[in-house]
Amino acid sequence: MTPYAIPPFYFPTTVAFIDDSPSFLESIALGLDSRLAYRKFDSPFSALVALNGATPALAIGEDLLSIYQHRGECSQAHHVIDINLDKIHRVVHNEQRFEQISVVVIDYDMPEINGLELCRGIRNPAVKKILLTGKADEQVGIQAFNEGIIDRFIKKQYPDAIARLNTAIADLQMEYLRQLQDALMHMLAVGSHVFLFDRMFAARFQEICKELNIVEHYLSCTPDGLLLLDTTGSAHLLIVQTEAMMRSHFEIADELGAPKELLQQLSSRHHIPYFWKTSGDYSPAYDDWKSCLYPAHEFTGQNGDNYLYTVINSPSAFNLKYIHSYGDYLDQLDAEARQGILGR
Repeated sequence: MTPYAIPPFYFPTTVAFIDDSPSFLESIALGLDSRLAYRKFDSPFSALVALNGATPALAIGEDLLSIYQHRGECSQAHHVIDINLDKIHRVVHNEQRFEQISVVVIDYDMPEINGLELCRGIRNPAVKKILLTGKADEQVGIQAFNEGIIDRFIKKQYPDAIARLNTAIADLQMEYLRQLQDALMHMLAVGSHVFLFDRMFAARFQEICKELNIVEHYLSCTPDGLLLLDTTGSAHLLIVQTEAMMRSHFEIADELGAPKELLQQLSSRHHIPYFWKTSGDYSPAYDDWKSCLYPAHEFTGQNGDNYLYTVINSPSAFNLKYIHSYGDYLDQLDAEARQGILGR
């Protein structure tokens, strides 16, 4: 069980299918999730070359943490950690983010090299491995799983083998990315993003993603929430506020002499402000403050925590005009497959 419910970032990754039978690879492809990015290899040795020569995983999470450089009287034995959360949403500008191979699906029974030998030959320990076995190979799969050589095994003769495969792939892709997030999540546990750890709110988040066809998301800090992108790269901003945050909005606006009508709107909790030009807080420069208010939805979390949230289409604070979308990447893989290059 992971200690958090909503990962601070998620983007689709690529799956590699390895089998010496091209016809079997084609048959598997017919039942896969239509939004899955994958590459097919009918040569296990070509697959190993591609996997072991791939660029290492993006160091998201690692480059967010650093030693704080202005620590005053802190001794060398006590380091203060600085977290640059603003870097998370910038990952959307990395055109290679989808190309990471996170999961490999390998047939056990291949004449040149069996599936376990191939698994042992994959150098990147972060890559997740699913072994496809026949009836005679079930014990091999059990033993390999118990020894940690593979992460899942699925028997080909299962009537729902493809459904099981789709589920296993989705779970392992998420686990692959979560490995990059553990250090970051320990830091966020004491910050303002408490909704990430709320499993009831996570269920609502999944509903929002389904409604909007979201395929990738990234933590936002000004304001607190999540930047959401669909397959085409169209963006939405999910803002999540606690009661304390809403009081802070009111107090800042009140101190700056905000119009009475705005103060009434903020105190009523019917709207959430998005003052994107000033990092989320009101400024007298906002003559059009009404356009910065969005309908608020109330939600009670698992420990009785109360949240207000709203979803904003095409949020102004993010420069997303030229990003490489997941749909673009899927089109690229389809074009490669038509040209005979290993792809979906």
